Amino acid sequence: MNFTIRRAEPGDYEAVRQVYAGPKAVWGTLQLPFSSLEQWRKRLAEPPEGYFSLVACVEHEVVGQLGLHTFPNRPRRRHVGQIGMAVRDDWQGKGIGTALMQAAVDLADKWLNLTRIELEVYTDNAPAIRLYEKFGFIIEGTLAQYSFRDGQYVDSYIMTRLRR
Repeated sequence: MNFTIRRAEPGDYEAVRQVYAGPKAVWGTLQLPFSSLEQWRKRLAEPPEGYFSLVACVEHEVVGQLGLHTFPNRPRRRHVGQIGMAVRDDWQGKGIGTALMQAAVDLADKWLNLTRIELEVYTDNAPAIRLYEKFGFIIEGTLAQYSFRDGQYVDSYIMTRLRR
């Protein structure tokens, strides 16, 4: 599979919205269905300080997005990054998530000097958990009734990767 990872640009907002609009993406993330284009335009055009948004592209088409949030203004958490990601429904299982995670881990380790990366993942999202474990993430704990999804409360794991 031939794809590239690059920094998201403000003009990617429509494609990124499409990534998060799929039923599988809504099921696996904290995003709500029916998000607005303006919400995504603003998120990409006006990111908070310390936020890095990466996209995976096949040719020129965005098929996945990963956000790495850091804490440059919180001295006691400067060593930490938090990840959220999604792959467009029709591109799941084709290596896009692996490529995005590799890019994020490289950015964290080689350029940002982060020693702790955190993420939350639903306990029933086995493919995502396997992906994160492949990159050295471990389950630190369970967050009971973490989110309301499709009419019921669901649990999440807090997973972390430590670089010592």
